[in-house]
Amino acid sequence: MPETKYFEKEITLSPQSKPAGAKLPAKLAYWTFGEASKPAVLLPSCYGGTLETTLPFLYDSEKQDNPILPPSKYFVIVTGLLCGGESSSPSNQPPPFDGPRFPEVTYEDNIRLQKALCDELGVKELYLYCGFSMGGQQAYHMSALYPDFVTNMVCLAGSARTSWHNWCFLEGPKHALIMAKDFHGGHYKEPANDALRAFSRVYSAWALSQGWFRQRCWEQSGYKTLEDFLEANWSGGGDANDRLALLLTWQKGDITLYYPEDKGDLAKTLGKIKAKCLVMPSRTDMYFPPEDNEEEVKHLKNGEFRCVETVWGHIAGGGSGTKEDTQYIIQEVKRFLQI
Repeated sequence: MPETKYFEKEITLSPQSKPAGAKLPAKLAYWTFGEASKPAVLLPSCYGGTLETTLPFLYDSEKQDNPILPPSKYFVIVTGLLCGGESSSPSNQPPPFDGPRFPEVTYEDNIRLQKALCDELGVKELYLYCGFSMGGQQAYHMSALYPDFVTNMVCLAGSARTSWHNWCFLEGPKHALIMAKDFHGGHYKEPANDALRAFSRVYSAWALSQGWFRQRCWEQSGYKTLEDFLEANWSGGGDANDRLALLLTWQKGDITLYYPEDKGDLAKTLGKIKAKCLVMPSRTDMYFPPEDNEEEVKHLKNGEFRCVETVWGHIAGGGSGTKEDTQYIIQEVKRFLQI
């Protein structure tokens, strides 16, 4: 793995952050591959993702033969979300913003920090901004906040605005976490393992699809029973305050907030995006259903809709479905970019 670098900058938190307008000495974790003189590609992390797990099938020859975005031809930047555990997060920020005292940050805070990093690296425009899940939402936010900066945008299993259904789904694992006996309002002394396990188990059924369970797809992953699959993949991990803080960022996702004159009219804000856009949901995604994306694309000036036909639900969009799912994503991104 390459060396993890850190871009440090004091940021003023967005109007939707808590506390709004506060100064946060932020640290953005990132990787770079290739030369800065090449067309720049930015790949942001997703919920629970790390730099290492962020769409490596697009650029890493060790993960994918002949990747479509090789560092020999592109300047690839991979960034970690605030609250994701690598960039500034409740688990690693020094006082007075440590643990439960970490601010409730937003996508705007993340995007402005990423833009400052790009400026520092000498990137004057992004040839491509591509993300999965919360990364896909960031793709919309970067394209809306800096419409002249992004040439091509790919949203994999994400949305321009977190729907009310999506917001409500997140309330389930959120409350499993905060009501657990070892969470203590975020002031735990030892890892809140019960809280994290409860969070993961509530989350697990939403990440896949009903079809996935009907077809016993855990067996395709090498597990004899569903219980074995859950124990191996949905039993906790991470830091409880990080999980909660990142979830709050997700719940507040809404690109119309950048343009108060649009008065919450998503169609108007989508019409301000100048980038050429590829929006790719998964057919069985229960977070970001394809119907929402189809409606978004109607209002983009230059948008395309492609759907991954799969029973692997949300996770298929990030490369964790079948090989066929991932190859379809690669094929469509390549076609979209005409490379």
